Amino acid sequence: MQVIIRPTAEEASWLVARMIGKCLKAKPDLVLGLATGQTMERLYSMMVKLHLSDGLDFSLCRTFNLDEYVGLPADSPYSYRHYMKTHLFDHVNLDPRNTHLPDGNAPDLSAECVRYEETIKRSGGIDLQLLGLGKVGHIGFNEPLSALYSRTREKALTPATIAENSRMFKDPADMPRRAITMGVGTILESREMIMLVNGTAKADILAKAVEGPITSMITASAIQLHPDCVVVTDEEAASKLQAREYYHWVFENEPEWAEYRGK
Repeated sequence: MQVIIRPTAEEASWLVARMIGKCLKAKPDLVLGLATGQTMERLYSMMVKLHLSDGLDFSLCRTFNLDEYVGLPADSPYSYRHYMKTHLFDHVNLDPRNTHLPDGNAPDLSAECVRYEETIKRSGGIDLQLLGLGKVGHIGFNEPLSALYSRTREKALTPATIAENSRMFKDPADMPRRAITMGVGTILESREMIMLVNGTAKADILAKAVEGPITSMITASAIQLHPDCVVVTDEEAASKLQAREYYHWVFENEPEWAEYRGK
């Protein structure tokens, strides 16, 4: 795992956008795992700009989102399908047939979870998985005590997650209490991972996820097991990391990051 610290959230997001763009140019039929949340909105805006200004081509790209609420139809303004259409899908040349999210309104949720796993496998697996970091340390909706080898499944949301996400709903009482999420094991099978984390509010949990013990109580800590994971963060979120100076040195001196320095 590598940690890259940029001065601002804007610069952190721009670096990740460029990293994703490089991967997409190298492999036009990239299988891209996607995340939602406020942190991703700036990133997706930058990816749209790369598409419009630099011609970044998504036409052969296939996408799989981490999760979706249970009980919301795809056209609900609060669904993650709607989120993705609003922030990315409708603004780039992605083929809608190649954009995949779990169906949280499926009549048989267990069968839907199996179907989603099989669809990922038929696509050859996820090449690059984008991750955010929840305030309780979750990736996807893998809440505390999620097994580190878990697969796509239905999951009850914690009161902390419900409180955080219900602010996005006009009536907080409408916030679903369950979701379908890729499992931690599913996520770890991706060939590469990038986690983007911004803001002071994430400083404590980022330090635990990156530098603390691997534990099912903080499912994001499982990224320490991945052979090719990069964590990109701003200075605020990185403020509690013990090895900040080392992370800065690596970014400023290692040849693999030369193309990203000073831009």
